[in-house]
Amino acid sequence: MFSRGKAAALAAAIVSWVAAGPANAGPTSPSTAIVSLGDSYISGEAGRWNGNTNEYWGDRNFTDRACDVQWWGGCSYNYDRVYLEGTYDNGCHRSDVAEIRTASISVNAKVNLSCSGAVTSNLFRTAAGGTTRNGEAPQADRLSTIARDYNVRLIAISIGGNDLGFSDIIVDCTVDWSTSSADDPDYCQPENQAMVDSRMPAAMANVRKVIDEVRAVMTSRGYTGSQYRIVLQSYPSPIPRGAENRYPETGWSRLDTGGCPFWNRDSDWARNSLVAQISNSLKGVALAKGVQFMDLRDMLQGREVCSRTTQQVGSGGPSPTTAEWVRFLNSGCCQGDAQESLHPNAYAQRALGRCLTLIWAKASNTHWSCRNTAGQSYTAMTLTQVF
Repeated sequence: MFSRGKAAALAAAIVSWVAAGPANAGPTSPSTAIVSLGDSYISGEAGRWNGNTNEYWGDRNFTDRACDVQWWGGCSYNYDRVYLEGTYDNGCHRSDVAEIRTASISVNAKVNLSCSGAVTSNLFRTAAGGTTRNGEAPQADRLSTIARDYNVRLIAISIGGNDLGFSDIIVDCTVDWSTSSADDPDYCQPENQAMVDSRMPAAMANVRKVIDEVRAVMTSRGYTGSQYRIVLQSYPSPIPRGAENRYPETGWSRLDTGGCPFWNRDSDWARNSLVAQISNSLKGVALAKGVQFMDLRDMLQGREVCSRTTQQVGSGGPSPTTAEWVRFLNSGCCQGDAQESLHPNAYAQRALGRCLTLIWAKASNTHWSCRNTAGQSYTAMTLTQVF
Protein backbone atom coordinates (compact mmCIF):
# COMPACT_ATOMS: atom_id res chain seq x y z
CA MET A 1 0.00 0.00 0.00
CA PHE A 2 1.16 3.56 -0.71
CA SER A 3 1.30 6.10 2.08
CA ARG A 4 -1.20 8.90 1.81
CA GLY A 5 1.57 11.28 0.69
CA LYS A 6 2.89 8.91 -1.98
CA ALA A 7 -0.63 8.18 -3.21
CA ALA A 8 -1.33 11.89 -3.55
CA ALA A 9 1.93 12.41 -5.42
CA LEU A 10 1.17 9.51 -7.76
CA ALA A 11 -2.33 10.83 -8.42
CA ALA A 12 -0.92 14.27 -9.20
CA ALA A 13 1.61 12.74 -11.58
CA ILE A 14 -1.13 10.80 -13.40
CA VAL A 15 -3.28 13.92 -13.76
CA SER A 16 -0.27 15.83 -15.09
CA TRP A 17 0.58 13.06 -17.59
CA VAL A 18 -3.01 12.84 -18.86
CA ALA A 19 -3.23 16.60 -19.28
CA ALA A 20 0.09 16.87 -21.09
CA GLY A 21 -0.17 13.66 -23.11
CA PRO A 22 2.56 11.04 -23.41
CA ALA A 23 6.17 12.07 -23.04
CA ASN A 24 6.94 11.60 -26.75
CA ALA A 25 4.04 13.78 -27.95
CA GLY A 26 4.23 17.06 -29.79
CA PRO A 27 7.45 18.01 -31.62
CA THR A 28 9.25 14.93 -30.29
CA SER A 29 6.58 12.48 -31.41
CA PRO A 30 7.65 9.87 -33.98
CA SER A 31 4.22 10.27 -35.61
CA THR A 32 4.18 13.21 -38.01
CA ALA A 33 1.18 15.15 -39.36
CA ILE A 34 0.11 17.96 -41.66
CA VAL A 35 -3.04 19.95 -40.91
CA SER A 36 -5.43 22.23 -42.78
CA LEU A 37 -7.46 25.00 -41.16
CA GLY A 38 -10.03 27.28 -42.69
CA ASP A 39 -13.10 27.47 -44.88
CA SER A 40 -14.74 25.73 -47.84
CA TYR A 41 -11.88 26.40 -50.24
CA ILE A 42 -9.64 24.08 -48.24
CA SER A 43 -12.20 21.80 -46.57
CA GLY A 44 -13.04 20.05 -49.83
CA GLU A 45 -16.42 21.58 -50.66
CA ALA A 46 -17.58 20.31 -54.10
CA GLY A 47 -15.17 17.38 -53.96
CA ARG A 48 -18.11 15.19 -54.93
CA TRP A 49 -17.84 16.19 -58.58
CA ASN A 50 -15.57 15.40 -61.52
CA GLY A 51 -16.67 18.19 -63.85
CA ASN A 52 -20.21 19.38 -64.62
CA THR A 53 -23.05 17.97 -66.68
CA ASN A 54 -26.72 18.72 -67.16
CA GLU A 55 -27.59 15.04 -66.97
CA TYR A 56 -29.70 14.80 -63.80
CA TRP A 57 -30.02 11.03 -63.35
CA GLY A 58 -27.82 8.21 -62.18
CA ASP A 59 -24.10 8.87 -62.06
CA ARG A 60 -24.58 12.13 -64.03
CA ASN A 61 -22.27 11.00 -66.86
CA PHE A 62 -19.84 9.63 -64.28
CA THR A 63 -19.30 13.05 -62.67
CA ASP A 64 -21.02 12.18 -59.38
CA ARG A 65 -18.53 10.44 -57.13
CA ALA A 66 -21.23 9.78 -54.52
CA CYS A 67 -22.94 7.29 -56.82
CA ASP A 68 -22.99 3.73 -55.54
CA VAL A 69 -24.04 1.67 -58.55
CA GLN A 70 -26.80 -0.77 -57.63
CA TRP A 71 -27.57 -4.20 -59.06
CA TRP A 72 -30.28 -2.73 -61.23
CA GLY A 73 -27.85 -0.21 -62.76
CA GLY A 74 -29.04 2.93 -60.99
CA CYS A 75 -27.37 4.91 -58.20
CA SER A 76 -27.76 5.07 -54.48
CA TYR A 77 -26.07 8.28 -53.42
CA ASN A 78 -23.64 7.75 -50.57
CA TYR A 79 -22.53 11.24 -49.57
CA ASP A 80 -20.31 9.91 -46.79
CA ARG A 81 -17.97 8.24 -49.27
CA VAL A 82 -16.94 11.73 -50.40
CA TYR A 83 -17.59 13.97 -47.39
CA LEU A 84 -15.89 12.09 -44.60
CA GLU A 85 -16.33 11.69 -40.83
CA GLY A 86 -19.97 12.82 -40.76
CA THR A 87 -19.18 16.16 -42.37
CA TYR A 88 -21.86 15.84 -45.00
CA ASP A 89 -24.51 15.86 -42.29
CA ASN A 90 -22.99 18.74 -40.34
CA GLY A 91 -22.27 20.80 -43.46
CA CYS A 92 -18.49 21.09 -43.09
CA HIS A 93 -18.03 19.00 -46.26
CA ARG A 94 -14.47 17.75 -45.73
CA SER A 95 -13.85 15.66 -48.82
CA ASP A 96 -11.68 12.64 -49.45
CA VAL A 97 -9.75 14.60 -52.09
CA ALA A 98 -9.31 17.81 -50.10
CA GLU A 99 -5.98 19.54 -50.58
CA ILE A 100 -4.41 18.29 -47.35
CA ARG A 101 -5.35 14.68 -48.13
CA THR A 102 -4.09 14.60 -51.72
CA ALA A 103 -0.81 16.40 -51.04
CA SER A 104 2.09 13.97 -51.56
CA ILE A 105 3.87 14.80 -48.32
CA SER A 106 5.26 11.86 -46.39
CA VAL A 107 3.67 11.97 -42.94
CA ASN A 108 1.75 9.58 -40.71
CA ALA A 109 -1.45 11.64 -40.65
CA LYS A 110 -3.17 14.22 -42.84
CA VAL A 111 -5.71 16.07 -40.71
CA ASN A 112 -8.43 18.31 -42.13
CA LEU A 113 -9.93 20.57 -39.45
CA SER A 114 -11.45 23.10 -41.85
CA CYS A 115 -15.17 23.63 -42.34
CA SER A 116 -17.28 25.04 -45.13
CA GLY A 117 -18.60 28.47 -44.23
CA ALA A 118 -15.97 29.16 -41.59
CA VAL A 119 -15.03 32.72 -40.67
CA THR A 120 -11.91 33.83 -38.86
CA SER A 121 -13.47 33.58 -35.39
CA ASN A 122 -14.06 29.86 -36.00
CA LEU A 123 -10.26 29.47 -36.03
CA PHE A 124 -9.50 31.35 -32.79
CA ARG A 125 -9.05 29.52 -29.52
CA THR A 126 -12.11 29.59 -27.28
CA ALA A 127 -10.07 31.52 -24.72
CA ALA A 128 -9.39 34.20 -27.35
CA GLY A 129 -12.98 34.59 -28.54
CA GLY A 130 -13.20 31.56 -30.82
CA THR A 131 -16.63 30.38 -31.88
CA THR A 132 -18.02 26.98 -32.83
CA ARG A 133 -19.05 26.07 -36.36
CA ASN A 134 -21.62 23.40 -37.21
CA GLY A 135 -21.32 21.93 -33.73
CA GLU A 136 -17.53 21.68 -33.87
CA ALA A 137 -15.14 23.35 -31.44
CA PRO A 138 -12.96 26.22 -32.70
CA GLN A 139 -10.29 24.94 -35.04
CA ALA A 140 -7.36 26.25 -32.94
CA ASP A 141 -8.61 24.22 -29.97
CA ARG A 142 -8.77 21.12 -32.12
CA LEU A 143 -5.32 21.88 -33.52
CA SER A 144 -4.04 21.85 -29.94
CA THR A 145 -5.03 18.21 -29.59
CA ILE A 146 -3.38 17.26 -32.87
CA ALA A 147 -0.22 19.19 -31.96
CA ARG A 148 -0.10 17.24 -28.69
CA ASP A 149 -0.54 13.82 -30.25
CA TYR A 150 1.58 14.32 -33.37
CA ASN A 151 4.67 16.10 -34.58
CA VAL A 152 2.91 18.67 -36.79
CA ARG A 153 5.16 19.72 -39.66
CA LEU A 154 2.86 21.89 -41.79
CA ILE A 155 -0.31 23.92 -41.22
CA ALA A 156 -2.11 25.15 -44.36
CA ILE A 157 -4.63 27.96 -43.87
CA SER A 158 -7.37 29.34 -46.14
CA ILE A 159 -9.56 31.97 -44.46
CA GLY A 160 -10.97 35.46 -44.88
CA GLY A 161 -13.32 35.05 -47.84
CA ASN A 162 -16.43 34.60 -45.72
CA ASP A 163 -15.49 37.58 -43.54
CA LEU A 164 -15.62 39.61 -46.75
CA GLY A 165 -19.05 38.25 -47.70
CA PHE A 166 -17.99 36.23 -50.72
CA SER A 167 -21.16 34.11 -50.84
CA ASP A 168 -23.33 37.22 -50.58
CA ILE A 169 -21.49 38.70 -53.56
CA ILE A 170 -22.23 35.62 -55.66
CA VAL A 171 -25.92 35.77 -54.79
CA ASP A 172 -26.11 39.50 -55.50
CA CYS A 173 -24.35 39.22 -58.87
CA THR A 174 -26.57 36.31 -59.88
CA VAL A 175 -29.75 38.16 -58.96
CA ASP A 176 -28.60 41.30 -60.79
CA TRP A 177 -27.93 39.32 -63.99
CA SER A 178 -31.20 37.41 -63.74
CA THR A 179 -33.42 40.42 -63.12
CA SER A 180 -32.01 42.94 -65.58
CA SER A 181 -31.52 43.10 -69.33
CA ALA A 182 -28.65 43.85 -71.67
CA ASP A 183 -30.40 47.12 -72.54
CA ASP A 184 -30.32 48.18 -68.90
CA PRO A 185 -27.96 45.89 -66.99
CA ASP A 186 -27.81 46.01 -63.22
CA TYR A 187 -24.19 45.46 -62.23
CA CYS A 188 -23.26 44.09 -58.83
CA GLN A 189 -19.76 45.54 -58.81
CA PRO A 190 -20.31 49.05 -57.35
CA GLU A 191 -22.06 48.17 -54.09
CA ASN A 192 -20.06 44.99 -53.56
CA GLN A 193 -16.73 46.69 -54.12
CA ALA A 194 -17.73 49.20 -51.47
CA MET A 195 -18.71 46.38 -49.12
CA VAL A 196 -15.39 44.57 -49.61
CA ASP A 197 -13.44 47.79 -49.08
CA SER A 198 -15.28 48.44 -45.82
CA ARG A 199 -14.75 44.92 -44.51
CA MET A 200 -11.18 44.37 -45.65
CA PRO A 201 -9.32 46.02 -42.73
CA ALA A 202 -11.15 43.99 -40.06
CA ALA A 203 -10.96 40.80 -42.10
CA MET A 204 -7.19 41.05 -42.57
CA ALA A 205 -6.70 41.99 -38.91
CA ASN A 206 -8.52 38.78 -38.02
CA VAL A 207 -6.42 36.74 -40.44
CA ARG A 208 -3.34 38.11 -38.67
CA LYS A 209 -4.93 37.03 -35.40
CA VAL A 210 -5.51 33.54 -36.82
CA ILE A 211 -1.79 33.19 -37.39
CA ASP A 212 -1.10 34.47 -33.88
CA GLU A 213 -3.57 31.92 -32.51
CA VAL A 214 -1.94 29.06 -34.40
CA ARG A 215 1.47 30.07 -33.11
CA ALA A 216 0.15 30.35 -29.57
CA VAL A 217 -1.23 26.81 -29.79
CA MET A 218 2.02 25.44 -31.14
CA THR A 219 4.10 27.23 -28.51
CA SER A 220 1.88 25.89 -25.76
CA ARG A 221 2.60 22.36 -27.05
CA GLY A 222 6.34 22.87 -26.93
CA TYR A 223 7.13 23.76 -30.55
CA THR A 224 9.66 26.34 -31.65
CA GLY A 225 9.01 28.37 -34.77
CA SER A 226 11.52 26.35 -36.79
CA GLN A 227 9.80 23.03 -36.09
CA TYR A 228 6.73 23.61 -38.23
CA ARG A 229 5.64 25.65 -41.22
CA ILE A 230 2.55 27.79 -41.82
CA VAL A 231 1.32 28.27 -45.40
CA LEU A 232 -1.30 30.97 -45.93
CA GLN A 233 -3.06 30.65 -49.25
CA SER A 234 -5.26 32.94 -51.30
CA TYR A 235 -8.31 32.12 -53.42
CA PRO A 236 -8.64 31.17 -57.10
CA SER A 237 -11.23 32.76 -59.33
CA PRO A 238 -14.08 30.31 -60.03
CA ILE A 239 -15.36 32.26 -63.07
CA PRO A 240 -13.60 33.45 -66.24
CA ARG A 241 -13.35 36.94 -67.64
CA GLY A 242 -16.30 37.96 -69.75
CA ALA A 243 -14.49 37.47 -73.06
CA GLU A 244 -13.37 34.00 -71.94
CA ASN A 245 -16.93 32.76 -71.27
CA ARG A 246 -18.19 30.26 -73.87
CA TYR A 247 -21.84 31.27 -73.41
CA PRO A 248 -23.33 34.52 -74.70
CA GLU A 249 -23.96 37.29 -72.22
CA THR A 250 -27.61 37.53 -73.24
CA GLY A 251 -30.22 34.76 -73.26
CA TRP A 252 -30.46 32.12 -70.55
CA SER A 253 -27.64 29.72 -71.34
CA ARG A 254 -25.35 31.12 -68.66
CA LEU A 255 -28.02 30.22 -66.10
CA ASP A 256 -29.83 27.09 -67.30
CA THR A 257 -26.92 25.42 -69.11
CA GLY A 258 -23.59 26.78 -67.93
CA GLY A 259 -24.28 27.74 -64.33
CA CYS A 260 -22.39 31.04 -64.55
CA PRO A 261 -25.04 33.80 -64.58
CA PHE A 262 -22.90 36.96 -64.44
CA TRP A 263 -22.61 40.01 -66.64
CA ASN A 264 -19.28 40.34 -68.46
CA ARG A 265 -18.46 43.53 -66.60
CA ASP A 266 -19.07 41.85 -63.24
CA SER A 267 -17.06 38.81 -64.34
CA ASP A 268 -14.14 41.04 -65.28
CA TRP A 269 -14.35 42.83 -61.94
CA ALA A 270 -14.41 39.57 -60.00
CA ARG A 271 -11.59 37.95 -61.99
CA ASN A 272 -9.29 40.94 -62.47
CA SER A 273 -9.98 43.12 -59.43
CA LEU A 274 -11.72 41.36 -56.54
CA VAL A 275 -9.63 38.17 -56.55
CA ALA A 276 -6.46 40.23 -56.98
CA GLN A 277 -7.42 42.56 -54.12
CA ILE A 278 -8.03 39.65 -51.75
CA SER A 279 -4.83 37.90 -52.85
CA ASN A 280 -2.72 41.02 -52.40
CA SER A 281 -4.22 41.65 -48.98
CA LEU A 282 -3.47 38.09 -47.85
CA LYS A 283 0.03 38.39 -49.27
CA GLY A 284 0.50 41.45 -47.05
CA VAL A 285 -0.58 39.43 -44.02
CA ALA A 286 1.85 36.63 -44.91
CA LEU A 287 4.73 39.08 -45.22
CA ALA A 288 3.86 40.88 -42.00
CA LYS A 289 3.57 37.63 -40.05
CA GLY A 290 6.54 35.84 -41.59
CA VAL A 291 4.63 32.85 -42.98
CA GLN A 292 4.83 31.28 -46.42
CA PHE A 293 2.35 32.52 -49.02
CA MET A 294 0.72 30.45 -51.79
CA ASP A 295 -0.88 32.69 -54.40
CA LEU A 296 -3.77 30.89 -56.09
CA ARG A 297 -5.40 33.75 -58.01
CA ASP A 298 -4.51 32.19 -61.39
CA MET A 299 -4.67 28.53 -60.34
CA LEU A 300 -7.89 27.89 -62.28
CA GLN A 301 -7.12 30.00 -65.35
CA GLY A 302 -8.80 28.32 -68.32
CA ARG A 303 -10.47 25.70 -66.08
CA GLU A 304 -13.19 27.91 -64.61
CA VAL A 305 -16.89 27.18 -64.94
CA CYS A 306 -18.03 28.22 -68.45
CA SER A 307 -14.48 28.85 -69.66
CA ARG A 308 -14.03 28.64 -73.43
CA THR A 309 -11.16 26.18 -72.99
CA THR A 310 -13.25 23.63 -71.09
CA GLN A 311 -16.50 21.80 -71.72
CA GLN A 312 -19.30 20.11 -69.86
CA VAL A 313 -19.15 16.35 -69.54
CA GLY A 314 -21.02 14.23 -72.05
CA SER A 315 -21.99 10.57 -72.05
CA GLY A 316 -18.38 9.48 -72.54
CA GLY A 317 -17.50 10.62 -69.04
CA PRO A 318 -15.17 13.25 -67.63
CA SER A 319 -11.52 13.98 -68.28
CA PRO A 320 -9.36 16.28 -66.15
CA THR A 321 -7.82 17.74 -69.31
CA THR A 322 -11.10 18.97 -70.79
CA ALA A 323 -13.66 19.20 -67.97
CA GLU A 324 -14.30 22.25 -65.80
CA TRP A 325 -12.50 22.26 -62.48
CA VAL A 326 -15.18 24.34 -60.73
CA ARG A 327 -18.65 23.28 -59.65
CA PHE A 328 -21.26 25.23 -61.58
CA LEU A 329 -23.88 27.37 -59.84
CA ASN A 330 -26.53 24.94 -58.68
CA SER A 331 -29.78 25.62 -56.86
CA GLY A 332 -29.65 22.25 -55.13
CA CYS A 333 -32.93 21.08 -56.62
CA CYS A 334 -31.63 18.33 -58.91
CA GLN A 335 -27.93 17.72 -58.46
CA GLY A 336 -26.08 17.87 -55.18
CA ASP A 337 -26.17 20.81 -52.78
CA ALA A 338 -26.34 24.53 -53.46
CA GLN A 339 -23.44 25.17 -51.08
CA GLU A 340 -21.13 23.27 -53.45
CA SER A 341 -21.59 25.97 -56.09
CA LEU A 342 -18.52 27.78 -57.46
CA HIS A 343 -16.02 25.77 -55.42
CA PRO A 344 -13.04 23.77 -56.70
CA ASN A 345 -14.28 20.31 -57.66
CA ALA A 346 -12.43 17.00 -57.28
CA TYR A 347 -10.03 17.79 -60.12
CA ALA A 348 -9.15 21.20 -58.72
CA GLN A 349 -8.74 19.83 -55.21
CA ARG A 350 -6.19 17.34 -56.45
CA ALA A 351 -4.50 20.25 -58.23
CA LEU A 352 -4.42 22.18 -54.95
CA GLY A 353 -2.88 19.17 -53.27
CA ARG A 354 -0.20 19.18 -55.95
CA CYS A 355 0.41 22.90 -55.32
CA LEU A 356 0.89 22.25 -51.62
CA THR A 357 3.28 19.39 -52.40
CA LEU A 358 5.38 21.68 -54.60
CA ILE A 359 5.39 24.46 -51.98
CA TRP A 360 6.53 21.99 -49.32
CA ALA A 361 9.64 21.25 -51.39
CA LYS A 362 10.61 24.94 -51.40
CA ALA A 363 12.34 26.93 -48.69
CA SER A 364 9.88 28.17 -46.08
CA ASN A 365 10.89 31.81 -46.56
CA THR A 366 9.99 31.82 -50.26
CA HIS A 367 6.59 32.60 -51.75
CA TRP A 368 4.99 31.14 -54.85
CA SER A 369 2.14 31.36 -57.33
CA CYS A 370 0.67 28.04 -58.43
CA ARG A 371 -0.88 27.58 -61.88
CA ASN A 372 -2.17 24.75 -64.05
CA THR A 373 -0.72 23.78 -67.42
CA ALA A 374 -3.14 24.19 -70.33
CA GLY A 375 -4.30 20.91 -71.85
CA GLN A 376 -2.80 18.78 -69.10
CA SER A 377 -4.09 17.11 -65.95
CA TYR A 378 -3.96 18.30 -62.36
CA THR A 379 -0.59 16.61 -61.95
CA ALA A 380 1.01 19.28 -64.16
CA MET A 381 0.83 22.21 -61.73
CA THR A 382 3.73 24.66 -61.77
CA LEU A 383 5.16 27.25 -59.38
CA THR A 384 6.41 30.75 -60.09
CA GLN A 385 8.21 32.63 -57.34
CA VAL A 386 6.38 35.86 -56.55
CA PHE A 387 8.71 37.35 -53.91
